[in-house]
Amino acid sequence: MMQVENICPTDYVYKIKSNTMNYLITGAGSGIGRAIAIEISQQNHTCYLLGRTETSLAETLSLLKHGKHKIVLADVSSAASLQKCLTENNALILDGIIANAGLGGENKFGETDRWEEIINTNLTGTYLTVNYFLPALQKSNSPTKHILITSSVLARLGVANYAAYCASKAGLLGLMRSWAIQYAPENILVNAICPGWVNTTMAQEGLQGIADGIGISKAAFFDIAMQSVPLKRMSEPKEIADLYMYLLNQSSITGQAIDINCGSVMNS
Repeated sequence: MMQVENICPTDYVYKIKSNTMNYLITGAGSGIGRAIAIEISQQNHTCYLLGRTETSLAETLSLLKHGKHKIVLADVSSAASLQKCLTENNALILDGIIANAGLGGENKFGETDRWEEIINTNLTGTYLTVNYFLPALQKSNSPTKHILITSSVLARLGVANYAAYCASKAGLLGLMRSWAIQYAPENILVNAICPGWVNTTMAQEGLQGIADGIGISKAAFFDIAMQSVPLKRMSEPKEIADLYMYLLNQSSITGQAIDINCGSVMNS
């Protein structure tokens, strides 16, 4: 694990509180993962930023408040990468695991099919991450510990040519429910968040890709996409991060898939 200490202004002294928590965030280099890390740091907790790209993780690190946050270079789709990371940091203690890393985009059956790439990152990557870091979570003395998983509104809906993405995000809900039962005796709460359209680079690339595929502008497709969203807008990453923060600060919600999608899916 590579450690990079956050640089705070010289005229600001931060005293770590006794209830400071340690949270691992995968996919922390951009989008929702970055927003979650910023929110956690603002609550005086410590972030372990896990991802494959040091430069994007360093950008996130530069935005964090307080504490000695750390970069963890690893590939969630690789058991060997995660095992190596844990071997180098066997003293790690965590109060929460936020399995957020994911890939988006289309897949089509054939020689260039991205099925394995997307499934291996979104579904298998979450399975590997949680299992490899679970011992670090179990070491915590916190009365309640958390595993939070980023699923998607597309766990509820189907989209043409998004079979791998839809399947992987739906699979995460089954994984979440199983773990919620399995780890309840240890007071480990397991929940999933299902965002709809969120204003991230991945979403913007998705809009462009679909627009290109049907031969219209991204702006035109955005208008079409928003027809099924009652609030007629995307969520912002901070709005998703606020929900994560709420879940990290409660002790009675577990085994739930929580929708935050500006009304595009309404479950009873």
